[in-house]
Amino acid sequence: MSQGEPIRVLIVDDHEVVRVGLRALLERRPNLEVVGEAGSVAEAVEVAARTRPDVVVMDVRLPDGSGVEACREIRQMDPRIKVVMLTAFADDEAIVGSVMAGASGYVLKQTRSQGLIEAIERAARGESLLDPAVTGRVLEHLRRLARGEQDELSSLSPQERRILELVAEGKTNREIAEALFLSEKTVKNYVSNILGKLNLQRRSQAAAFLARRRPWELRGR
Repeated sequence: MSQGEPIRVLIVDDHEVVRVGLRALLERRPNLEVVGEAGSVAEAVEVAARTRPDVVVMDVRLPDGSGVEACREIRQMDPRIKVVMLTAFADDEAIVGSVMAGASGYVLKQTRSQGLIEAIERAARGESLLDPAVTGRVLEHLRRLARGEQDELSSLSPQERRILELVAEGKTNREIAEALFLSEKTVKNYVSNILGKLNLQRRSQAAAFLARRRPWELRGR
């Protein structure tokens, strides 16, 4: 982004009415330009590759996966693109996952319009938007990894470990949802979070990761 040019923004949310509202809000600002919209992970990655925005405003929950997954793919494609996660709840797990995926921070959907605009402007300047408490959690996680004290699997919840086992068995999201009495969308979000925690990109990598582990490690022994 050159000096004096507007900040180019991509809006990602699965609800059209939200996207329309955000576009109307942002386009009232002369220093912001909405260059695209997307309603899914796949569409977000495709539109980001085509438009190369300065900042992506990313919903955490998307119909084909998680905004964390989309953030990771976009940042790997072009680290210059900043991502601001938009979430309804201050869920530490999702926030930490977002930061580990390269997001600049998060904004609650309940925030005032000026708060979102300031977040976009700060992200475009390369600033972090993290709450100090969340920053502490992320730093502690990184310290443990650096000391070798935290195996990747220990970061998974019991439910995530069960889902990882089923992924390794080659089951689809629909089959996992039926086995665990969850919705398919919930399973997609779980899988995305698991990949984020294990620093993996694809399900096949998760299966290979697990194959290298002893069975009792997965069960938290």
